[in-house]
Amino acid sequence: MHRQMTTLDFLDRGVEVYGDAVGVIAHDGTEYTYAEFGERVERAAAALSELEIGEGDRVALLSPNTHWFLETLYATNVLGAVSVPLNYRLTPDDYEYILEDCGAAAVVADHEYAEKIEGVRDRVPATSFVATPADRVEGDWRDYESLLADADPDAVERPDVSEDDPATINYTSGTTGDPKGVVRTHRSEHYHALITAHHTDVSDDDVYLWTLPMFHVNGWGYPYVITGVGGTHVCQRHFDSEGVFERIHAHDVSYLCGAPTVLDSLIEYYETTGVAATGEKPVRIATAASPPPEATIRTVEDELGWDILHVYGLTETGPLITTSNSPRRIEREGRFAIKTRQGHAMLGTELRVVDEEGEDVPPDDETMGEIVVRGNQVMDRYWNKPERTREAFTDRVEGWFHTGDYASIDERGMISIKDRKKDVIISGGENISSVELEDTLYDHPDVERVAVIGVPHERWGETPKAIVIAADGADLTEDELIEFARENLAHYKCPTVVEFVEDLPETSTGKIRKVELREAHEDPIG
Repeated sequence: MHRQMTTLDFLDRGVEVYGDAVGVIAHDGTEYTYAEFGERVERAAAALSELEIGEGDRVALLSPNTHWFLETLYATNVLGAVSVPLNYRLTPDDYEYILEDCGAAAVVADHEYAEKIEGVRDRVPATSFVATPADRVEGDWRDYESLLADADPDAVERPDVSEDDPATINYTSGTTGDPKGVVRTHRSEHYHALITAHHTDVSDDDVYLWTLPMFHVNGWGYPYVITGVGGTHVCQRHFDSEGVFERIHAHDVSYLCGAPTVLDSLIEYYETTGVAATGEKPVRIATAASPPPEATIRTVEDELGWDILHVYGLTETGPLITTSNSPRRIEREGRFAIKTRQGHAMLGTELRVVDEEGEDVPPDDETMGEIVVRGNQVMDRYWNKPERTREAFTDRVEGWFHTGDYASIDERGMISIKDRKKDVIISGGENISSVELEDTLYDHPDVERVAVIGVPHERWGETPKAIVIAADGADLTEDELIEFARENLAHYKCPTVVEFVEDLPETSTGKIRKVELREAHEDPIG
């Protein structure tokens, strides 16, 4: 038989099977059972319905990691509406563009960020504005908790939502133009959650700590994964290392996610304070965003005693499409040989690495090509951008989504990311992976953080430049670091210029903004 797959399947199972279990722990420690959480979702849906939000309407959510974000994410889908999670680090102009582009009917915002919307509310299509709490926001905002208190949880009759209907629109960062709205259907969200639960071994005794922003690709699907299996959500409004370890001990956290920058921050806090790394349960952490250096994996696993799961994907793909979680291969070949890679395709996912002509590159673990992918977790389309959608699925290979990421692939089908397409450095006709060079430089004990970019060179076209944050107290020089690289890599891959800085520009998910770095280093060398 054929049954429609929707995001509400995960909510319903959590409530029905685990109704008496603690499902959500708010930032302040307030606990909600799954039955209580489910009732709050229904009240939120009824409140939005009273504000004339209905099937197909877009509801923008602007919040750090809070229990009400989880509630509203589900409540929009109860109504057959579409959630639009917003990056809380954007500017009012960014919000104006996104709200206008998606045609948002309502905005539900945390008090910490509502003022960014207040400045543009007269220029966006939304007619309903809800804040939590409203008394901490300037302007005419409805109060979230008051609306829930007055709402009837039995008032809403769910519409017949198709699995092909949009469930959410996630906007990309827009580093190469206006942000693109990635349309994800109920089916793509449902399928992604199922394979994520499988490959990350999530179960009902897991306690999941929200350090990954919930707005980022819907928190990698974990609002659905954790709820559907009956695990416990622990909310932490913003990432800070002290708060992470406090919650690990207070709630016996067993699982969290974080980019390599998050790992580095946790390592530094652990080494500085000597805090216990776990509660009673062992801890595992999934990492993505950028490839973690081997040194980081070694420290997290050997010193903190946590198990690292390396995954890969992007907004358009769910996000997750590969995993290095392969115990057999780890046992046979060694954990660093496997865990430094992005890994093999997830269940039901087809992945290729292709050259400029769309032909598969040889599986020699050296030749670079673009990753293309097919799977039920891949996006439906870009909102209001049919030409960009067509390009994304037809550029080199018809019918495959083109990721823009360059990788090599080995004979086992495991990929290793080499670079973003736009970040590959072409020097004297040779392709240089900035990721490979960064990983090598991270092995130097005095390198805290590093970003490698290509800068113009009068003779070679481009040359690698390393922009480095040195470790506290280190007396590292440019010549020393270049020589270190040459001892470990072919000379043509090594930086010819090193600049030491105090900080590097980052996205909200820990990726270094290389576009900004390239714009700031446009003067030719040579």
